[in-house]
Amino acid sequence: MSHRKFTSSELEALQEALGSDFKRANIRLREGEYQFTLAQAIAGLQLELTFPDVKEVIRKMSGEKDTDDVQIVRKVQTILKKMEKSSVVKILPKKKPWELQRYMLSSFKFQDAENSMVTFATDAQVNQSRQLIQLTLRQEGSTVAARRRMTARIFALAFVVVASYAAILWSLVQPVANPFAFVPAFTVAVVCSVALGKVLSE
Repeated sequence: MSHRKFTSSELEALQEALGSDFKRANIRLREGEYQFTLAQAIAGLQLELTFPDVKEVIRKMSGEKDTDDVQIVRKVQTILKKMEKSSVVKILPKKKPWELQRYMLSSFKFQDAENSMVTFATDAQVNQSRQLIQLTLRQEGSTVAARRRMTARIFALAFVVVASYAAILWSLVQPVANPFAFVPAFTVAVVCSVALGKVLSE
């Protein structure tokens, strides 16, 4: 699957959650109860390097139809707010004002209000997510490098085109046209213009 680019704060929070030991939570996280199910849904998405909004959490829990139910959405948002106050969930800042807030677990291991030890990810799942992070970061790095190479090619070709046309103009304004200056400059200008056009269209 493809992953969107992380901000530095998102990456830091994700790695902190993956590396966290049991974290104290002053709410109950008993299997089968709604808070546990919410945390489990967020954990499943977070392990795939996704920070879900409330509708994505609901979709993961109970399917598409409930995501359009305003009462269910508000109920889940209220519970998630309480879970945030209990340090189970973190609410991430919005990228755009009209977007829904996104959520993540602050850890995958908790000691709840009843002193029960609750784990939402196995060691194997945590290691797999760490590998996904490294893969994503490598992909982002190669994309940035490719963009830099493309930009360098564009500037180099543009410079050669401008220099070639300048040589052509210089040759044309001379009292006697020099074909040894005009023809190579014209050829280079045409070839580089075509190459520049192809690069820009990619």
